[in-house]
Amino acid sequence: QVQLVESGGGLVQAGGSLSVSCVSSGRSLSNYAMGWFRQAPGKERKFVASINSSGGNTAYADSVKGRFTISRDNAKNTVYLQMNSLKAEDTAVYYCAAAYLYGHPFIPNYWGKGTLVTVSS
Repeated sequence: QVQLVESGGGLVQAGGSLSVSCVSSGRSLSNYAMGWFRQAPGKERKFVASINSSGGNTAYADSVKGRFTISRDNAKNTVYLQMNSLKAEDTAVYYCAAAYLYGHPFIPNYWGKGTLVTVSS
């Protein structure tokens, strides 16, 4: 069983940066494609970014392209989302997800419980 735990959320001013992390407390993540989704208050959960198991391929939602970077360290069993030039509309709960297959759309098999990112304008 893959159990994902996110961390690193918090309050940041618009234009600032924040990094969130996701670690597995169960199985190794090295064989899974990983992704980040977010859900703003009153809105649907949406795809943010994904990365394949080796880290050689990534994909981003248009709304974050050029500002966010997904990466992974399989030795540390951790996936990261570096968020720069943050905007108020980036405010959301950010969810880590693991998938058996890397593809578009990214279809998760496991979810974390989320970490809240609040961007003040």
